Amino acid sequence: MSRICQLCEKKGMMAWKRVRLRATKFNPTAKRKQQPNLQSATLPDGTKIVACAKCLKTLHKAK
Repeated sequence: MSRICQLCEKKGMMAWKRVRLRATKFNPTAKRKQQPNLQSATLPDGTKIVACAKCLKTLHKAK
């Protein structure tokens, strides 16, 4: 399963964490990848999709 929303094409992004070295010095080197909140859902016409939570909330508002 790909980690991309099928409706809005949202995908993962890199996030940096500031690592504290001394009292007032920071080194922003700890990188990690943030993934979107993907959920599987069935549309009213019966097709199954993988969409992010924000798109699913928007779909339910349209009713």
